[in-house]
Amino acid sequence: MHKIWLIIKREFRTRVRKKSFLILTLLIPVFFAGVIIIPILIAVKGEENKRIAVIDESGLFTGKLPDAKGLYFKPLVAVKIDTFKQKYQEYGYSGVLYIPDIDINRPSGIAYYSKGRASIGLESNLNREINDVIEKKRMELAGIDRRQLEDVKSNVKIDFRSGDEETKGSSAVAYGVGYASGFIIYIILMVFGMSVMRGVMEEKVSRIAEVMVSSVKPFQLMMGKIIGIAGVGLLQFLIWGVLLVGIQMLLPLFLPADAIHSINQGGVMAQNANNAAMADAVEKMQFIAGSINWGLLISCFIFYFLGGYLFYSALFAAVGSLVNEDPNDIQGLTFPITLPIIIGIMVMVSAVQNPNSTLAVWGSIIPFTSPMVMMARLPYGVPGTVAYWELGLSILLLVAGFLLTTWLAGKIYRTGILMYGKKITLKEAAKWVVRKG
Repeated sequence: MHKIWLIIKREFRTRVRKKSFLILTLLIPVFFAGVIIIPILIAVKGEENKRIAVIDESGLFTGKLPDAKGLYFKPLVAVKIDTFKQKYQEYGYSGVLYIPDIDINRPSGIAYYSKGRASIGLESNLNREINDVIEKKRMELAGIDRRQLEDVKSNVKIDFRSGDEETKGSSAVAYGVGYASGFIIYIILMVFGMSVMRGVMEEKVSRIAEVMVSSVKPFQLMMGKIIGIAGVGLLQFLIWGVLLVGIQMLLPLFLPADAIHSINQGGVMAQNANNAAMADAVEKMQFIAGSINWGLLISCFIFYFLGGYLFYSALFAAVGSLVNEDPNDIQGLTFPITLPIIIGIMVMVSAVQNPNSTLAVWGSIIPFTSPMVMMARLPYGVPGTVAYWELGLSILLLVAGFLLTTWLAGKIYRTGILMYGKKITLKEAAKWVVRKG
């Protein structure tokens, strides 16, 4: 155990002290902040107030086109469209909405004149407002009370309950949380697995590994290396979390007040904010928080993050010990390892839509795919969707799989790390596993 701890400390300190660790740790949160901030700034800067002149010859729309955010209607009286549509810009208008004396039952001839093509948002807003006014007028002429019609409409929502305790749940929430969790695990396995492989390759080329292999057992070496790099990954995630929270707190310094208000409230709520809407939002947040067992989900996420990483890192380390100076060897040797990860993300996409399917159940149990697939199924409920025996068996097999892959990778590592100048095949590496001594 002492030797494993020494290797863990060496791996951790060596990687933390590298400039690449510091640069990557700082750049990733900045990148994500840029992905959020830049589009918002572009959208805010791209917004401009549009003053639209309205020439209504029918008289049906006078005072019935409400102003919205960035969109203002100005009715004009005794103005001819033929002359005004040529010089509307001189009066500070962005365009002219022309409504002829229409038949309310067969409206036609309504047009919008502007210098350039109207944006999709403006086109949608104008169509919606015009049709809303026509609809109200038709109902008025037909003697239909709009308020009574709204009262007649049904807005019943089925209360979906699951499990023996009849717990309320939202499939949309479970889908979103499950998909996000499984996809994050997939990224972790690919990125940090490759990091382990590159670390082993560097040690092989620099001949540092020759000294280490002569003084410790292969299993100890592999265990220490994998746990050490896992510690670096956890530290990096912790720093990323702190930096992202800090960046979120500093957002008001970079974004206009309107943009911050839009982010916090949402576009619709910002325009129609009232006590009822806020109460409804709070109720929805409470429902989302209560529809998932967050304690179990977070605990399982940490376990499958570590378990999946340790399981695949041993295999990536074994491949790293087989690669020589020629980087072209990497593609052929890593394919058998990356293939199960790719299959896992494909099964995860299916499982998050149908968590009770046979494919989803077995995909969440087999160690090669369980870190991603099980995280996709867990938000749907335990034991409602995921039985206790399925979760327990998945955990046991993942732990056993990690120990087995570490032992196998250690045997391959001990021989492969000392071989230079020869192209090693997977078939030859398999012989080293069964070879005694």
